[in-house]
Amino acid sequence: MSKERKQNVGLSGNVLSLGFVSFFTDISTEMIFSLLPSFILGLPGAGYALLGLIEGVAEFLSYALRSVTGIISDQFRRRKLLLFVGYAFSTLTKPLFALVSTAFEVLVIRVSDRVGKAVRTSPRDALLSESVPAAQLGKAFGIHRTLDQLGAIIGPVLASFLLLVLGVTIREIFWLSFIPGSLALIILWLCVKERVSTSPTRLRIHPDIRLVLKGSFSHLLLVLGMFSMGAFNFSIILAIAQEIGLSEAVIPLVYATLNVTHVVIALPSGMLSDKVGREKVLLLGYGAFLLVALLLSQPIVGPAYIFLVALVYGLYMGIGETIQRAMIPSYAPAELTGTAYGLYYLVVGIGFFIANAVFGALWTYAGLRVAASYCIGTSLAAIGGMLVFMKTRGRGT
Repeated sequence: MSKERKQNVGLSGNVLSLGFVSFFTDISTEMIFSLLPSFILGLPGAGYALLGLIEGVAEFLSYALRSVTGIISDQFRRRKLLLFVGYAFSTLTKPLFALVSTAFEVLVIRVSDRVGKAVRTSPRDALLSESVPAAQLGKAFGIHRTLDQLGAIIGPVLASFLLLVLGVTIREIFWLSFIPGSLALIILWLCVKERVSTSPTRLRIHPDIRLVLKGSFSHLLLVLGMFSMGAFNFSIILAIAQEIGLSEAVIPLVYATLNVTHVVIALPSGMLSDKVGREKVLLLGYGAFLLVALLLSQPIVGPAYIFLVALVYGLYMGIGETIQRAMIPSYAPAELTGTAYGLYYLVVGIGFFIANAVFGALWTYAGLRVAASYCIGTSLAAIGGMLVFMKTRGRGT
């Protein structure tokens, strides 16, 4: 067996290890997040606009901070250390939702959890991309996304089981989320291996950013940011489920449905992108989100309809999140992958804040149909932008 082949075989362990870290982390996270929208709306003074604002602020800060951690991980070459700090911070803060009594306290803990996610995400994606040959990036990110979302299926189902069968309260479920989160930390500490030199270098932020933004990468960021301005997160789907009358114990099953389709499509879409081009497959993801917005622009006729919306939204997430992350190394210098991921998450985070804040405000003051129409417009603009990008780039890799 050649030296290169031996290296590739050894590196593949990181893909599975990082996947199982995300698997247990998502069980922990989604036990909470599948219940959090209805929990927030039950607090004094909370409404759809406030829910959108909380989600937007928390995710924006998370995405913005990823730009910093991506740069740091490139410069100091300590990706695993940043991963552990980020996962540990989230694991310790999430159970504190059990203690809150106001929407402001929810925001503080939500932001704290997202800070942990910010610390770990760019270094994790960079470490994952360094652990496989370039030709297998789509497959690697698909495997990681599949394991991640399997945890995201088990989490909501477990939450419903605890509520319906064992009579556990929502706040007790928040405490119990600490158990799978701790298992993720153990796997990370014991099984994930550093793949780059651990010798630190002098931090040089501005020259590196300019180098990453050269060429097609800045054009790609423009398209991804355009789409993100209308891409609200899953909490909107769960809030709609509550509005049409689904019980708190059933709403996590809506979220589980979303995550099932996410799992089913993530790996096939990643492998397809390795063969036909990531940009082409990403267009399918954008089309799925456009269909979600179209469905929400129509009257919601019953529980089955919201399960259909969740199913299609899961297809969008499985394709979109997998392929966008797999695209980044193709447009950035190899030694600055973490910085590139950081810039990507910063742009997406700004768009994400706009999407959730605008959707929540439009839903509150103008109705769900108007809010959905806004997302239809941004999706069509992003699809057009990606087609132009592909034409000017002259490639589909």
